Amino acid sequence: MERMVLYRKEAERLLAEGRAYRCVCTPEELDARREAARARGEKPHYDRRCRDLPPGEAEGKPSVVRFLAPLSGRTVVRDLLRGTVAYENEQLDDLVLLRTDGSPTYNFVVVVDDATMGITHVLRGDDHLNNTPRQILLYEALGYPLPRFGHFPLIHGMEGGKLSKRQDDVSVTAYRDRGFLPESMINYLVRLGWGHGDQEIFSVEELQKIFSLESVGKSPSRFDPEKLLHVNAHYIKTGEPDRLAVLLVPFLRRRGIEAEPSAWLAKAVRTFQERSRTLEEMAEASEYYFRRKDPDPKTAEKFLTPEMAPLFEEIARELADLPDFTPVAMEPVLLRAAENKGVKLGKVAQPVRVALTGGTVSPGLFEVMDVLGRDEVIRRLLHASGTIRGG
Repeated sequence: MERMVLYRKEAERLLAEGRAYRCVCTPEELDARREAARARGEKPHYDRRCRDLPPGEAEGKPSVVRFLAPLSGRTVVRDLLRGTVAYENEQLDDLVLLRTDGSPTYNFVVVVDDATMGITHVLRGDDHLNNTPRQILLYEALGYPLPRFGHFPLIHGMEGGKLSKRQDDVSVTAYRDRGFLPESMINYLVRLGWGHGDQEIFSVEELQKIFSLESVGKSPSRFDPEKLLHVNAHYIKTGEPDRLAVLLVPFLRRRGIEAEPSAWLAKAVRTFQERSRTLEEMAEASEYYFRRKDPDPKTAEKFLTPEMAPLFEEIARELADLPDFTPVAMEPVLLRAAENKGVKLGKVAQPVRVALTGGTVSPGLFEVMDVLGRDEVIRRLLHASGTIRGG
């Protein structure tokens, strides 16, 4: 809308040079002719009856501006991916450039925009290939240098057919908001239609060195969300914890957790890098680091049994007396508690995990305790003990 003056100026230039004309056919007339063409078994298209209107005939009447396309010869598209594709000009319509309200149409706008912005390469989906000969004719008529064109196969969904805005997430920002990293999206999208041997993981720097259009496939690719998750999991696993902590903050806040990037948050991130596929999953799984979570009744019944109350209290006392609250120092405390009870470490560790996290699955128990910190671990153990005793 900000460039409307430019589009109208270029349309007026084509009119003045005899490369465009005004068409006064009404929408109703055009619809009737299309229906008549279909009834005759013909492909419906504009019959060009206004091409030779006498000068002034369109004056004062609602009209569109149409491009005066050649009626013979061929327009050749030299496609970077598909080679030479030729179109018979007689099959191409006299495109509408400006509508009756003066607004420009897509094919006209993109030609003017790309040319005036210095675009050298137009790389897009192959559903635009049929637009290209029409646009080439406009470039030539306007005297613009022709860019190089390349048309990629479309990305299809798992059920076949191109990705649909109604059925699929087709916006990059939708994946960002679900916790996918930018480097994983770039990596996965490049690999959808391009290959470099059996290699699956590429850094942006690698891609800048080795990517070439010659290696782009000619067939549609299939967007597999599970493969994207696999790639994203790799980048989370190998990512810098400090950076991931910054990226994680919005996902925590979305869950009502007021967090800030910090060395502590980076430490928490490290405990989940191996098991998180997205930042959203990491935020959900790490919630117990920020607020105590009560186990569900079945889990509580199984692990928070009456005999565990004095054990939790004993462990809390020993943890309080440790000179250093480190995983190396914590483990002997739980081992002694297990020995005193005459059971293996797991029989003590799992109830402690439930008391601290509210669940039976977490990163390594001593890693979790290290992130929670001495005071919070003791507080949660004593809370679990009090709950068991009915306090």
